[in-house]
Amino acid sequence: MKIQKILSILTLLTGAIAVTISSLWIGKQAYFWLPPQAAAESLLIDDLISFLVTLGAFIFLGVTSTLMYSVIFHRAVKDDFTDGPPIHGNVTLEVVWTAIPILLVFWIGGYSYQVYEQMGIQGPSELVHLHNPLAMQSAHAEPKDVPAIAESVEKIDVLAKQWAWVFHYPEKDITSTELHLPSDRRIRLALRSQDVLHGFYIPAFRLKQDIIPNHAIDFEFTPIRPGQYRLTDSQYSGTYFATMQANVVVESPEDYQQWLAQAATQKPSPAKNQAASEYAQTSNQSVQTGWVTVPPAAPTLVNSPG
Repeated sequence: MKIQKILSILTLLTGAIAVTISSLWIGKQAYFWLPPQAAAESLLIDDLISFLVTLGAFIFLGVTSTLMYSVIFHRAVKDDFTDGPPIHGNVTLEVVWTAIPILLVFWIGGYSYQVYEQMGIQGPSELVHLHNPLAMQSAHAEPKDVPAIAESVEKIDVLAKQWAWVFHYPEKDITSTELHLPSDRRIRLALRSQDVLHGFYIPAFRLKQDIIPNHAIDFEFTPIRPGQYRLTDSQYSGTYFATMQANVVVESPEDYQQWLAQAATQKPSPAKNQAASEYAQTSNQSVQTGWVTVPPAAPTLVNSPG
């Protein structure tokens, strides 16, 4: 009997170790499921996602392993149709399986809130007069494995409308349909909507912010990986919302300044607008579908059409 108890304990420990190692490995794989980490904030988000995947894998493997162990080693013998022992409850067990999920929820909530505070993206917090009570260090302040980032902030105005993104660089008075950003420098966007609710979403940055009509929302982040990425509208903003996309170009500060200087020499011209082109083709069709839609906004005059 004593040997059987020892074997049960060893089996339980071995299973717990195997489940823990497997969960940690699965959590590490979560980093490869996501786009490249192109912003300092993406490092924090990916760590949070890896943590959630690890925790979920541990719970899933733990429950599944317990079920499999019970089925294999504690199943009824053949032709045994008798009822099991009448167990009416176990207060200790009920307290444990209630307390553990509560603690896990508080753990996940606390970690998530800490990540949000460290990102320091501002977003709509100014609209509800929130502040940072914990005075945490922001993500752009020396993130791990990222070069030191300059203290200056690059300010860019972003206008969302049906169906186009328009970017204005007030320092040079330049307007573009491409979002150019200097690498390793804090960016502050002033997000505005001309008509309806839009969503500013760059998957490679792990950042999304709803843009509310009649409100200017400051949104901050720090790009760290040069390259070209994609900005999309995460909200359904009407018939042609799928065409509301724009290139996001992250480049070195020197290349960024060179692009600004080059764009400043170009005369403003109407920007290409895919939604307007598709709407014009639909309007010229001989057979009308009867669907009513909002006409796209007129093409914006830009220095750099992209």
